[in-house]
Amino acid sequence: MRDKDWEAALDRILLLTVLVGKDLADGLAQRGLTEARAHMLWELRARGPCSQRALASALHVTPRAITALVDSLAETGFVTREPSPADRRAVLVTFTEQGRAAAQELADSHRVLARRLFADMPAEEFDAFGTGLDHVVTRLRALLG
Repeated sequence: MRDKDWEAALDRILLLTVLVGKDLADGLAQRGLTEARAHMLWELRARGPCSQRALASALHVTPRAITALVDSLAETGFVTREPSPADRRAVLVTFTEQGRAAAQELADSHRVLARRLFADMPAEEFDAFGTGLDHVVTRLRALLG
């Protein structure tokens, strides 16, 4: 292979990131969410009620940033802060019904998009695609240190 082939492959990856990013931004905007807020809902869905400290660690953000995220999600009705039954000094971030429904909707739309993108791809091509993506992700992580 030559440089121009590698550059063409990188161009396709960049186009893919732009298209996925646009789809993500459009879908989140329709739900009244930002990427950061959706990421927090995704983590809360995976973990269940948890402390702001645990969420900050999972999202790799500062305590100040997580406080702002929780504040904005609480103000818009997606989460509440509830006393922890295990530690009366601690507060747990918990879904409201609206937040639980939004998180489920995010998961459902994720599944639907995956089906639409890959359902008609032959298994052999899908496996090769996955192997190629794994290679690229591993190399990029190594390059980014």
